[in-house]
Amino acid sequence: MTDLYNDVMGALEEAVAYAKGQETGAIVHEVEPLDIKAIRQKVDMTQEEFAKAVGVKLPTLRHWEQGDRKPTGPARVLLNLLSREPNTILRLLHFA
Repeated sequence: MTDLYNDVMGALEEAVAYAKGQETGAIVHEVEPLDIKAIRQKVDMTQEEFAKAVGVKLPTLRHWEQGDRKPTGPARVLLNLLSREPNTILRLLHFA
């Protein structure tokens, strides 16, 4: 087998062991949930305005707020920034 195969299999075995509650020494990063609606309300925007500001379609924003879906990647980063420094981020996005 290749080194890549062995690395992937080792990682999968470690993940399964961790999921079963075994001590693996794995480093686990907890992702804090975002309250999208609270972030939007904090910046005093309608759903339509907020969706435009963060560059997503209105149905996507609604799914985030309802908890049906979770933002990932760049959208999650932007939302985290908005939750911490709303005025600065909105100014940089030309919405303030």
